Amino acid sequence: MSLPETITNPTNTRPTVAIGHVRLNVNNVPQASDFFLKLGLRYITQSEELAVLELRGGTHLVLRKASDTIINGTNAPFDLMVDDVFATKDALINLGLTVSEIETGRIHSSFTLTGPDGYLIAVTSSHTGGREV
Repeated sequence: MSLPETITNPTNTRPTVAIGHVRLNVNNVPQASDFFLKLGLRYITQSEELAVLELRGGTHLVLRKASDTIINGTNAPFDLMVDDVFATKDALINLGLTVSEIETGRIHSSFTLTGPDGYLIAVTSSHTGGREV
């Protein structure tokens, strides 16, 4: 069995596979949903137990009511990538959110955003080099 041409075609500039869903357990789904909507995610659906929000590229962030205690300072199981990490940091400060200083690495510049339930969310500069994603 061979792969479809859309997967093997070297002239295809857009990746053929994406992450469909990322899950984050939270104590208060509506509150966490409001937090991520402030960041620019797109609303799909929400209840007291579940919210689905959409990121660029179509990935869904699924927020579910946690059954276990979330320890303050836990690293989120994902990071967020933005086009302009400096402008994003300033915008988040203006929203009254808690952010760290920006650190410059070999590939990314990044900072940490304190999210719902004390999750630490890394916010990184884009590494797409202008490629379509």
